[in-house]
Amino acid sequence: MQDAATSAPDTPRSRLAAFATASRRHALARPQLYRLMTARPLDRDAMQEGAEGAAMEPVLELFGEDGARHDVARASWAWAHGLVSLEIAERFPPGADLDAAWEVLIDSLAARVDAGGSPG
Repeated sequence: MQDAATSAPDTPRSRLAAFATASRRHALARPQLYRLMTARPLDRDAMQEGAEGAAMEPVLELFGEDGARHDVARASWAWAHGLVSLEIAERFPPGADLDAAWEVLIDSLAARVDAGGSPG
């Protein structure tokens, strides 16, 4: 059976949805690891050269290479991180439709990418 992400049309929205779904699934499957990875400042001096760029490559590919799209990529990471962090911490009310919240994130970012990715 083909994965939904690979069988969907190749559009900015489908790529964003696939990336957001995979990121959310990973964070929720390993919440302690996700917290450990994101709770402290990133010691860039201790990192192997190019590691940060390689880790962010899938996100940047979604948004393109120009500076404005990098701003959208950073904003999308922050938005997704906040949403999944609150989900892990069980800060939403019982019965909150978090799938709908993720759809808002994906739709908003896809609209921004379709509009050229400019930050303002």
